[in-house]
Amino acid sequence: MTAIRPRAAWMTGLLASAVTASVLAGAPAHAIAGQPVAEGKYSSVARLDIDGRRSCSATLVERQWLITAASCFADDPAKGYRINSGAPQRKTTATIGRTDLTREDKGTVVDVVELVPREDRDLVMARLAQPVDGIKTITLPDHAPMAGETVQALGYGRTKDEWVPDRLNVADFKVDSVSGGTVRISGTSPDAAVCQGDTGGPTLDAAWHLMGVHSTSGQAGCFGADESETRHTASEARVDDIVDWIQGVASRDVLARPNWKDAVHVVAGNFTRRHSLVDTGRKDLFVVWADGSASIFERSYHKDAKRPFATEHKVAPKGSYWKNAEAITGTRVTDSPSSGSASDGLTVRWNTGKLSTYTHADEYGFFEEKTLASSNSWKNARSIAAGRHSANGLRDDLSVLWADGSWSTYTDTGVNGVSKETQITGKTEALIGGQLAAGSFTGKDRDDLVVRWPNGAADALGGFEVNGDYGQEVNLRPQGSAWKYAQILTAGSFGGGYGEDLLVRWADGNVSYYADVDASGTHDEVQLTG
Repeated sequence: MTAIRPRAAWMTGLLASAVTASVLAGAPAHAIAGQPVAEGKYSSVARLDIDGRRSCSATLVERQWLITAASCFADDPAKGYRINSGAPQRKTTATIGRTDLTREDKGTVVDVVELVPREDRDLVMARLAQPVDGIKTITLPDHAPMAGETVQALGYGRTKDEWVPDRLNVADFKVDSVSGGTVRISGTSPDAAVCQGDTGGPTLDAAWHLMGVHSTSGQAGCFGADESETRHTASEARVDDIVDWIQGVASRDVLARPNWKDAVHVVAGNFTRRHSLVDTGRKDLFVVWADGSASIFERSYHKDAKRPFATEHKVAPKGSYWKNAEAITGTRVTDSPSSGSASDGLTVRWNTGKLSTYTHADEYGFFEEKTLASSNSWKNARSIAAGRHSANGLRDDLSVLWADGSWSTYTDTGVNGVSKETQITGKTEALIGGQLAAGSFTGKDRDDLVVRWPNGAADALGGFEVNGDYGQEVNLRPQGSAWKYAQILTAGSFGGGYGEDLLVRWADGNVSYYADVDASGTHDEVQLTG
């Protein structure tokens, strides 16, 4: 990786770049002198080509957004990193997911079409012309870098013996200090240096959290550097203190990209591994699409109630087995998640009549599937909702609305499966085509159950028990309301408030949620799409 060099050295490199097209822009960092990265590793690191005149490195933080150094796009980086928002002045392309740049069968090349700079440090968000699939985005930090901490610096810049390397390189550094918007690092070996072409590349901690973006460096040991240079240090643009800003920029188009009329199932829960052990308030969203593909929308940390999701993880391709799912609910059947897995799982009724639970589901897949039932009778289960309706505190009590309008509950499915059934109602014509959703709205020690009637009425049954008892009924909508057009209903916290919300996917494909539903009913509706 590279960092900003002294002005004289920079001007020398700039002249060379006209021939080699490999120099990083401005006074920023350059390329990492270290070890080549194994094929396929660190696939979120990208190489930028800026009109054939400069090269930089960058990192994919969302399917359609890179983070890099603003100085890469400055007219004269030696004079500062200030740039304007909007389209890049020079054509810029990003090569992503190609550790070896000669492997044109790997990764993808995408134009950069918009820049959103950060004013107080050498940092910019760069929007791609279209989302990138099949590449895991980098994880944003949840803590500040610590002095003495070992980190890894990556970049496509020069090495100690290559002017224009074909591979991504990595080297170990240690954190020297953190001050304001800057992290200072130094190489742990004579071969570790941030060199020309590394500017904008990432520094990662042991858990692969993004801790900094290369800005300037001493470049000792980099090919072509002044032999009298001895500094193996670099200055990084700090990112841990501006995660809200990063996600605020990157999340603005996350929900606008899909056609939500194609959303067949929508389920809230703690799915992504980043949130596996701690419920941070907002929920992730698992979505199955009409073509059989599936996504997890990861919750964001910023405060914008209209942008509750930071990014979309594609977790199943078009035509996958999820096309066979007829009803889905989020569940939690264990207090002890497997190492690295999320706490929440999914219970699914398949078109074969099988009912099964995945103990854990996250952006890396679906784990520990357990069959609860498999019979033709389960083909008639139309709406299912898992909640905390018994004493064990887990969200593993299942409510089922059947095709004939009858209604049953099943206790502690994580242990009992569906062997303990309680009939709540018999055949009820008025409930045919209705929906169930479980959530915590009224402050009871059991979850509430929301019943959306086909005629547009909706009720929340406060503190619902598996035997059908409940402490309070809250009428959310009267008969004939617009809720008859609510095709999908799921409960969870999306706005980051104190209570849970109700999210609705409407018949016209729009998506909205009602914030902080409680014993007095629904409150503000927040429009997410449409």
